[in-house]
Amino acid sequence: MPKKKIATIIALCLVGALILSACSGREKQGEKQNVSGTIIAAGSTAMQPLVEEAANQFMAKNPGIQVQVQGGGSGTGLKLVSDGTVQIGNSDVPAEDKLDKEKAKELIPHKVCVVGFAVIVNPAVKVDNLTKDQLIGIFTGKITNWKEVGGDDLKIVVINRPAGSGTRATFTKYALDGREETQGMALTQDSSGTVKKAVADTPGAISYIALSYVDSSVKVVKLDGVEPSKENIVEGKYPVWSYEYMYTKGEAAGVVKTFIDYMLGDEVKPIIEKLGYIPIGDMKVTR
Repeated sequence: MPKKKIATIIALCLVGALILSACSGREKQGEKQNVSGTIIAAGSTAMQPLVEEAANQFMAKNPGIQVQVQGGGSGTGLKLVSDGTVQIGNSDVPAEDKLDKEKAKELIPHKVCVVGFAVIVNPAVKVDNLTKDQLIGIFTGKITNWKEVGGDDLKIVVINRPAGSGTRATFTKYALDGREETQGMALTQDSSGTVKKAVADTPGAISYIALSYVDSSVKVVKLDGVEPSKENIVEGKYPVWSYEYMYTKGEAAGVVKTFIDYMLGDEVKPIIEKLGYIPIGDMKVTR
């Protein structure tokens, strides 16, 4: 074939490719502009600050989509998404830990990040470290005064979480080695925010919250001499942490898929790190 004819064919192919690319781009742009709808995501209060801030950023870029973020605890989020009441159930624990086997099978997990949980006390408590045995003794009601673990003569006030809490499930499993918390002798608060306030306001109080909620109003206690820092969690030195999941009933589709993809993308990673959560890719241990 003459060289001139070959050059003409190549040129026509290039022009065609450019036209197809331009059309595809316009279609994608058009799809994004036409995306609209409302999403309700409910569940884990430990995860709530992350989802709220990411949702605000997402809605600013996708004004046709409204994302409503609610708390209620991991058990509630999983039940609501299983019932079809909400489109996304946020949870600190796998669905099979809170739902029966058949209902859990219907849900699809989307693993977003890792969250650590800290033991916190009222700032006036003069104890900086607890062994796991001491912690178990306190939360099972065998140790009732701070002087028994090196502190002042002050009654210990345990503040725990309701049975449906994913934070409680994680704490029971990894901090208390499966022992159930004392009942009837402890105060119960239903969200990470109210737990923090109760500990800050109650002399002798102790509880546990997600690291993303910790601030100077409460005092963090080491566990067996190990701080609940990101570095210690990533290395597997501090055991009280869990994955944060967003569950959908069946495969995510439409605007829900658009939001889930956004949560798992690079744009949310800076929010994860800023709020004290840990990107899954940073972890050197798994569970």
